[in-house]
Amino acid sequence: METEKIAGMGSIPHKNGVAFRVWAPNADKIFIAGSFNNWEEDKLELFSEENGFWYGYIDSAKVGDEYKYVIWNGDMKLLRNDPYAKELTSSAGNTIITGADFVWDDDDFNMPSWNELVIYEIHVGTFNTPQRDMPGNLKSATKKIPYLKELGINAIELMPIMEFPGDYSWGYNTGYPFSVESSYGKPDDLKKLVNEAHKAGIAVILDVVYNHFGPGDLDMWRFDGWQENDKGGIYFYNDWRSETPWGDTRPDYGRDEVKQYLRDNALMWMADYRIDGLRLDATAFIRNAKGDQGGKEEEIADGWSFMQWINKEVKQRFEFKITIAEDLTMNPWLTKTTGEGGAGFGTQWDNSFAREIRPQITMGSDDDRDMEVVKGQISQQIDGDIFSRVIYTESHDSIANGQSRVPEEIWPGNADHWFSRKRSVLGSALVFTSSGIPMIFQGQEFLEDRVFFDKDPLDWNLSEQYSGLVKLYKKLIGLRRNIHGNTKGLSGQNTDVYHVNNQQKVIAYHRWYNGGPKDSVVVIVNFRNETFDNYAIGVPSGGSWEVRFNSDWKGYDDEFTNNYTGESVANEGQTDGMPHYLTVSIGPYSVLILSQD
Repeated sequence: METEKIAGMGSIPHKNGVAFRVWAPNADKIFIAGSFNNWEEDKLELFSEENGFWYGYIDSAKVGDEYKYVIWNGDMKLLRNDPYAKELTSSAGNTIITGADFVWDDDDFNMPSWNELVIYEIHVGTFNTPQRDMPGNLKSATKKIPYLKELGINAIELMPIMEFPGDYSWGYNTGYPFSVESSYGKPDDLKKLVNEAHKAGIAVILDVVYNHFGPGDLDMWRFDGWQENDKGGIYFYNDWRSETPWGDTRPDYGRDEVKQYLRDNALMWMADYRIDGLRLDATAFIRNAKGDQGGKEEEIADGWSFMQWINKEVKQRFEFKITIAEDLTMNPWLTKTTGEGGAGFGTQWDNSFAREIRPQITMGSDDDRDMEVVKGQISQQIDGDIFSRVIYTESHDSIANGQSRVPEEIWPGNADHWFSRKRSVLGSALVFTSSGIPMIFQGQEFLEDRVFFDKDPLDWNLSEQYSGLVKLYKKLIGLRRNIHGNTKGLSGQNTDVYHVNNQQKVIAYHRWYNGGPKDSVVVIVNFRNETFDNYAIGVPSGGSWEVRFNSDWKGYDDEFTNNYTGESVANEGQTDGMPHYLTVSIGPYSVLILSQD
């Protein structure tokens, strides 16, 4: 028996045995039963540490063994999985003692600068399935990393992969936040994915759910038998603050042990799994009982201070890792520093981009498209920082819940039509060239048209059928990341939408970092089904301007026709408030991106 207490929570393998520590302040006594003692429920007793925590060291336990806690509260006996379980047989099964012997070889990886991030959102269960009648898993997702590297993205965002009830889910009904979902694989499978992503130069961001838990298969519910007001017990609020749209299970951010539990979870993903960033789901429901619809009377001050604490801890320990709020409110205080009183997030999802840009590319009549709306979203920023928002036209939320993929919304039942292909690309080009951190959803680059559903895998045959569009996305991503060294401005803080033609539906904007050759970028977008030849657009400087991208190039699609490429020489003359101008040819529903050598 180990005589010196081992630090940590849950099961901690150590020398010849395993230490166990659990928080259960209302328990009268606690035993541990497992495969190491034939599941006898009254033989191995934990000892009270007199602060609500219980501890024991079991010589016979080892990595791979299964166990549960046997908690006694008066005459009530409760069999509970470990809240800190890092692996379970299933959400309704047993906790598995897990070791930490994975060998990493990703030491050359450096987190990309936030202004250079290009995010690809993934749902592990549907991204790459071994066969259609079973969910995808971490191993099958890892096999697609070479494809993602070739596409050019430098960050993947995984929808929640924590243990949830059953085998199929979006993942936002987390039952065990420390455990990798058993249908997706084991902890080492996630580490392997991160390791291989890092070796390919790709960061990994993970969705975490701290606004509620479960509500199904949730051993935290009345964990040690105590509760008030018929609520959830020690891990949850036991008053009006417990109620969320997903269950009566909002964590009690005012209780130190619960805050520590959530903080330990955030730091575990970054330290043990080398995750590069966390996206906190539905933060509006952390800071307000009714989310973005709530008023002052429903504010949860504990939730705000909890988010500040998490972000301060991450900043201190992992300076270059990112935290993202999914608040969907454009609240500047979310991304202000904690020193200013803000929540301290690095950036936040901006659903207004999808909400306002999608109608401009999906509506049937060109005359109804509003270039002023487009202008506002191209240049939108939060609190003076372009990269304080993540922008997209497709995310898991915006292609479900009554909404479709963009090509399907453009022409229902005809997502493969020319109109759908052209205008969906128009939206994506705006994502990669507007103010913000760009994100696309899995399959967007090869015209996946089905509504997102956790049992419907991606159709990877489309990546071959629309290989030209995949090439188009690769080109856009390369320009956004300045891979060829001539479009640095797309990662800069400066945006000027200087040409807005609401009659002909053409808009142009200037992006720059410091300005000048290989930096200043001019983007011209045609929202009308009409080709414009010799169209005059102002440019910030004279000399030759090279067309780096033409979305209407025939090489991307056999039905695309405008092959305007090469360079144009700027003429002197005030145009659009600029000292020089170009005349360009731009095809219908097309985008041109130009810069100087």
